[in-house]
Amino acid sequence: MTGTDVDVLILGAGSAGYACALRAAQLGLSVTLVEEAKVGGTCLHAGCIPTKALLHAAEVADAARDASSFGVLATLEGVDMAGVHAYKDGVVARLFAGLTGLVRSRGITVVEGRGTLTGPREVTVVRTVDGEQQRTRLTGRAVVLATGSAPTVLPGIEVDGTHVLTSDEALRLDRVPTSAIVLGGGVIGCEMASAWRSFGAEVTIVEAAPSLLPAEEPSSSAALARAFRKRGITSRTGETFQSVKRSDDGVAVTLEGGEVLEAEVLLVAVGRRPATAGLGLEDVGVATERGYVTVDERCRTSVAGVHALGDIVPGLQLAHRGFAQGIFLAEELAGLSPAPVVEETIPRVTYSHPEVASVGLTEAAARERYGDDAVQTQTYDLAGNGKSQILRTSGHVRLVRRIDGPVVGVHLVGERVGELVGEAQAIVGWEAHPEDVAPLVHAHPTQSEALGEAHLALAGKPLHVHG
Repeated sequence: MTGTDVDVLILGAGSAGYACALRAAQLGLSVTLVEEAKVGGTCLHAGCIPTKALLHAAEVADAARDASSFGVLATLEGVDMAGVHAYKDGVVARLFAGLTGLVRSRGITVVEGRGTLTGPREVTVVRTVDGEQQRTRLTGRAVVLATGSAPTVLPGIEVDGTHVLTSDEALRLDRVPTSAIVLGGGVIGCEMASAWRSFGAEVTIVEAAPSLLPAEEPSSSAALARAFRKRGITSRTGETFQSVKRSDDGVAVTLEGGEVLEAEVLLVAVGRRPATAGLGLEDVGVATERGYVTVDERCRTSVAGVHALGDIVPGLQLAHRGFAQGIFLAEELAGLSPAPVVEETIPRVTYSHPEVASVGLTEAAARERYGDDAVQTQTYDLAGNGKSQILRTSGHVRLVRRIDGPVVGVHLVGERVGELVGEAQAIVGWEAHPEDVAPLVHAHPTQSEALGEAHLALAGKPLHVHG
């Protein structure tokens, strides 16, 4: 079978792919989406959305457990994982229905099956129907690769879905494990460790790097480690995994020094790999590096007419980054000449308890770029913020700026600080000086006041900080 030639042929319907499709259709381009699983990709079905639903259920469990400290008479009787999954799956189902309806309403054609690049502007889709393979050849003026990523599994580890898990299996686990070893800190490891601890599991994180969140400001990682320690989560940073043995009732994990840790489950959370194997990239001549598709700032690959987005290109593996790239590329293909997505202004959030959020440069990165004498920092402790005291959260706002210049990094730790990162992104993205932000009036009592206070201090007008 041969499909109709379209303006934009997209391989992968995750955040990057469907965003590109929706914007391209909005701009009057004809679009075909090829997807092996479900429209929405990892983020909607096995990543961002179900994970955050799980974390919200964990927050409710903590609220019930600690209710008496607020004068509320309530107790936590336990966690019904079937009920948690019903809640989580309901959220996903509603969003999926809305997304598929939106795709349909825009006139976008969705082709189900495994797509392979068989020419510079050609994709062959294989689908099994009633035991027989059906092949469809599709062509497009532009081909967009947006096949996303999958969990990385280290050599020597066999995932069984019962005692050895990746994030995919962890999100479907039908029970709360009594104990868990999380191999790898980072966003996925810290979020799952946080949720399981709230549900009542004993949790140990093993991270080879010196800090729990290697990509974040060291002070943010240190604050998270302290908060985790108070919650009873053990963090073993600077420790390297050697091997794992499974038994009928759990796992035994051996570290490089010979120490053995035992638990009911092992979660392998050492990152995600680009899902590019078997796409036919080499046959067509699309350049790759370590499995990632190499692109320029306008998402163009080494082959004319072929573009790549999201997790399969080097950089932050974040749904909103892929979403932004999808919109950019659609506008590029429509001839609007949009500004490229700037990696440094993309916000990052770890939805643990407490949350960690940031945008822009760390202090170390800023000093490396601008010089030690050209960088200034300011930290505002949330102990001075009324709303944070109401929420009983500790944490801080840390600003990194060029001396006599703009703020180049904002780093946040505390409950719900992910909701503050939008303002932080505007500050960094628009190259605001502390003197520009300090006069802005922030509503009281809100946590956003902490951003205002930090900028007041950096502008030389400290109120609730020693300056």
